[in-house]
Amino acid sequence: MAEEDLVLVFDKPNFVVKLYKELLEVDLKKGAKKELEDFLETKPFLRESLGFLFQTVIPLDMPLKDIESATVDKESYAKIAIPHQKDIIIPLAPDESQKLVDKLNELIPTAKRKDLEKRIRKETKYQRGSARARAHA
Repeated sequence: MAEEDLVLVFDKPNFVVKLYKELLEVDLKKGAKKELEDFLETKPFLRESLGFLFQTVIPLDMPLKDIESATVDKESYAKIAIPHQKDIIIPLAPDESQKLVDKLNELIPTAKRKDLEKRIRKETKYQRGSARARAHA
């Protein structure tokens, strides 16, 4: 992600949370989980195919378009719900959690709209190509 897309950063002793316009990134700073995270980030195929298994152990980058909801839970942590995956709890201070959740709830609809528009353009392009192919046949 480009630095100009960076919206928020929370630098904690064991992890860093970076919110971009279309991505939420949670990176660990040390330990075995950090090494596993680094390995998965260098292997896109494993990350895509097995990412859902590791998501509960290692927070991976989350496109905002894939986030179902963002709330502050009863412990005042940021709770990120992603369909078909375990919710991700980010242990931030109450004011940081609220700031992150507010910004996520502002950015998620825009990311979902952009994704929908992209899929519509792709489908329209595909339909035009199919129509041309039928016309030439």
